[in-house]
Amino acid sequence: MNSSKFSRRQFVTSAITTAAVTCLPARPLLASATASAKPRGIFPDVAFAHPDWKDQGVENLAKSPHARLRDIPVHAVTVEDGFWGERRKINVEKSIPSMHDLLEANGRMNNFRRLAGKSTAPQIGPVYSDSDVYKWTEAVGFALQSGDIPDLRATTEKVIDVVVAAQEPSGYLNTYYVGDKASLRMTVQTQTMGHELYNIGHLLQGAIAYYRATGDRKLLDAGIRFVNDFLYPNYGPAPKKPIVSGHPEIEMGLIELYRITGDKKQLELASYILGGDDRLHLPERRTIYMFCGTPFTARTKLEGHAVRAMYACCGATDYYMETGDETYWKTLNTLWSDMVTTKMYVTGGVGSRADGEAFGDAYELPNFRAYGESCAAIGNMMWNWRMLAATGDAKFTDVIERALYNGINSGMSLDGTMYCYRNPLAFDPSTGDKIRNPWYDTTCCPPNLERTFASLPGYFYSTSSDGIYVHLYDNSELNWHLENGTGLNVKQKANYPWDGNVEIAVTPAEASEFTFYVRIPGWADTASVAVNGKSVSGVKPGSYLPVRRRWAAGDVIQLKLEMPVHVLTADPRVADDTDRVAVQRGPLIYCLEELDQPSGVELSGVAMDVGQKPGSQFHSEFDKGLLGGVVVLRHTGAVYERPASNVLYPRYSAEPAKTKPVPLTFIPYYAWANREASAMQVWTPILRA
Repeated sequence: MNSSKFSRRQFVTSAITTAAVTCLPARPLLASATASAKPRGIFPDVAFAHPDWKDQGVENLAKSPHARLRDIPVHAVTVEDGFWGERRKINVEKSIPSMHDLLEANGRMNNFRRLAGKSTAPQIGPVYSDSDVYKWTEAVGFALQSGDIPDLRATTEKVIDVVVAAQEPSGYLNTYYVGDKASLRMTVQTQTMGHELYNIGHLLQGAIAYYRATGDRKLLDAGIRFVNDFLYPNYGPAPKKPIVSGHPEIEMGLIELYRITGDKKQLELASYILGGDDRLHLPERRTIYMFCGTPFTARTKLEGHAVRAMYACCGATDYYMETGDETYWKTLNTLWSDMVTTKMYVTGGVGSRADGEAFGDAYELPNFRAYGESCAAIGNMMWNWRMLAATGDAKFTDVIERALYNGINSGMSLDGTMYCYRNPLAFDPSTGDKIRNPWYDTTCCPPNLERTFASLPGYFYSTSSDGIYVHLYDNSELNWHLENGTGLNVKQKANYPWDGNVEIAVTPAEASEFTFYVRIPGWADTASVAVNGKSVSGVKPGSYLPVRRRWAAGDVIQLKLEMPVHVLTADPRVADDTDRVAVQRGPLIYCLEELDQPSGVELSGVAMDVGQKPGSQFHSEFDKGLLGGVVVLRHTGAVYERPASNVLYPRYSAEPAKTKPVPLTFIPYYAWANREASAMQVWTPILRA
């Protein structure tokens, strides 16, 4: 979140932090209906345009005129035992509770208590520390949308009470710019790097998620007071004081707030911020890094801070879905093409440079030095979710799946208590870098991962005017309705991502004609779809297959996706991947960890013998005792015999290097760094004759 050459991820180790992580009681994940709680903090002067708060999705697109698809609420989908079921269970039972304790242990809550006279502790943490609490609240909100967890809800109500007690009568709320720093509030310099509006954007998102879970408006009303009483009357187009978001986030928050309240001044304020204010005269280098401060529609490539860029694109896509402004749509597609063709890792991660946590130049995708911040991969998923909603185009779902299963899922340890801030594609533990930690002083990634996994049911399906789309596959049950009001139950049985056979039982409340859009992933070269055993034509990888018929109870879709191993190469302009290949099976990218290879074999000396039919050179098997149960890939590769001399630059020889066969074992990339420290690589050299 800062632009210095030093990473913001300063790791904080302390006895109290360790104790907070290791002494947590287990808390069960309940599968009951959406939480019901007595609403708090309702102010009659703030009208809401959409009173059906329980039935709003990750985004409330019910009245967005330029959205092709509509979100389904989190509570409508129950993710059952399976790949994501286990991940989500750990998230609720361990990750979210332990993060609350770490926020307490590291002073984040005392920052608020101090302002209400309830603590004498000094301010602790960077200028964006408030956002950590808000993202954690959002994670809780999404978790409670899947089912009431009374202890967690009670804990969160106390957190909200502490936060709201710190709000000033003017509506201003920030724990850093107080006391002798109060004079710095909302100055241009503070807006560019001080994260005031970034914090409030996360407050709005956290408050909205919690409101949708419980009906509790106390935190949401605090956010509305900041926007309506402090921000809007004083800042905006001339003659008001100018705004630059500094770290895009407020744009998303304002537009989602507008979708609830129907108050157009919130949408107009987001439009103004996205458009930039030419009164500011900001240096070009600063506006590149911040990815704001100049008109969004003037952007032609992704550059600068990766998370900022992704969040700006999210806000701009939200704005397009409300307005249909074609200049925004043209810019969004230009930026998306720039990302997927020149700047995205095979894992779905983005942001290759540690310096500035930034996008590099086109094809600048190093492996060992890859930054790939977890928040940036999440931002990539969020942006593509919005692009998907605007279009119904499966190319965006392919990016969602790539990021979710790989560059996002790698960010949280399998036990839910350790986190990756960066997600490199090669790693050497001899550098002393500790890739997973329970806490970072800049702890944006952990609660961001928690809110993503908690909200995941909301990403499984969307509705459209003519039917329903299925985006993700896993054991799950949908209980919702079509846009014409017809009740609909959809039950998936799957062993995805280990197996490509998916059974989808479709049960409308009454026999109805509509279209069921079945996603065929882009990686699925061979796929078939049948309904009640009868084959459906038109299956094409990287698309949604529209199956229109009169659906009735007992109808079943059979989806078969073959999952051979794909050996991938990179564009030759990606210098780090020259003469190297990566391995993918289904949606999962695989890697080598040195500890899985024969004793004495170092990853720096191995190569893959891919042959003429690369995928056939692998054997896959499910190992239920390894890393929570994974499909491993086995391949007979080679290891180079090291020369006796230790010459750095030996003379070239036409003679092939001496090698010997070696069995290589690949594991899913998301599962690396969950055992002892070990070297890792995604891109492996090809054996040359």
